[in-house]
Amino acid sequence: MTAPPGPGTGTPPLAGGTGGPAALRPLLDTVLDALRTGAEERGGPLPAGGPDPLTARVRAALGDVLPPHGTGDHEALRTLVHTLAAGAADPADPLCAAHLHCPPLAVAAAADLAASALNPSLDSWDQAPAASAIEALVTRALAAEFYDTPHADALVTTGGTEANQLALLLARERHGPRLTVLHGANAHHSIPRAAWLLGLPPATALPTPTGTLHPDDLARALAATPGPVLVTATAGTTDAGLVDPLHHIADLCDHHHADLHIDAAYGGLLHLTPRHRHKVAGLDRAASLTIDLHKLGWQPAPAGLLAVPHTAQLAPLAHQADYLNAPDDTEAGLPDLLGRSLRTTRRPDALKIAATLRSLGRDGLTHLIDHTCALARQLADRIDAHPHLTLHAHPTLTTVLFRPTHADDTQVATLRRTLLHQGKAVLGRTHADGRLWLKATLLNPHTTAADLDTLITHLEGSTHR
Repeated sequence: MTAPPGPGTGTPPLAGGTGGPAALRPLLDTVLDALRTGAEERGGPLPAGGPDPLTARVRAALGDVLPPHGTGDHEALRTLVHTLAAGAADPADPLCAAHLHCPPLAVAAAADLAASALNPSLDSWDQAPAASAIEALVTRALAAEFYDTPHADALVTTGGTEANQLALLLARERHGPRLTVLHGANAHHSIPRAAWLLGLPPATALPTPTGTLHPDDLARALAATPGPVLVTATAGTTDAGLVDPLHHIADLCDHHHADLHIDAAYGGLLHLTPRHRHKVAGLDRAASLTIDLHKLGWQPAPAGLLAVPHTAQLAPLAHQADYLNAPDDTEAGLPDLLGRSLRTTRRPDALKIAATLRSLGRDGLTHLIDHTCALARQLADRIDAHPHLTLHAHPTLTTVLFRPTHADDTQVATLRRTLLHQGKAVLGRTHADGRLWLKATLLNPHTTAADLDTLITHLEGSTHR
């Protein structure tokens, strides 16, 4: 099937309009074939050889980045998509398990294609009529999952970093520029960075020797810190997937009249599953919540949220530009979208989220969460029983820390890089208890027990070299 030409000689076709689907269909066949051939060439979780050989292959494939004459749609897509896939660290491979980097669901990626084809921009209603309505419905529905309040609301963000920055910005607007931010040493790096970006006093990191923020340490810090204060707690640390004692922290914040923000980018969606909800009890006590759906929500990045118990808390973000939200248009009933983000042009990321929620339903999504948590427990059990591997602790979420029993830190770091260069496995690394640990983050619901055994076999082979 040949795509219809665009209007005018030599004008390439567009993705939208009534002719867009016919133009896209043959191109999608080329893209899908190239994704397949690239993955077959790669043959594992990432390409073997390391950075230098990969860069050389990419350079050879691309050649002249801006050639004097174009090669045509199909050749360009075939070459570039194949090169991308062959050189990818593919989270859909069960042995690609280093980071909070999920394999996106096919339904979400397909919805993202529609978003790209239509290209709505959620900075004014006349650029995104249906997309803005979808976003409003999705964000309010998801916020209501965490806050049992009549006017709970959420903003779509690019992820936890942006959501945390917005949370600190809103707190600064409530309390002024002398706001002090207290956080555990386990907090995401975006918390102290946001304080710096916003011109706040340097954030104060409290020790977390056991991996979580201890209420006694927080109590002492609150007693010694003049207000106003924002405490940030974590529900799902990036290093080990640990959850701070949220209710205890919220009690202390209430007692000392401090605001509480919870970064639940990793663990927040456990609130949806009855089996694991208790692990994140207390989320609803936060003045704001960071949630990511490109972690345990299986969305293509970006897909983050900042949730609040009342939409009035978002008022400081209000902004006016005549060409986007003229006052008379707003008074006439056109939705004002500028206060929904600090970004102007932004994609309709709520569409892929909405498609996923509708496709899977509550039970389907909670099944995926429960299953990946179970996979992490299975891996931990295998490591714990292994004579040459040491488990750090049984997992709270889906992160497992471990190391070869008799290796030193240099050997652990070398083992990780060896697996990367061989293209066999992608594992993360982190420090805990004064030692370096390997990290497996189980986010792939297609991972099997056999895949876990393969990972351990690779570790055994590399350890005994």
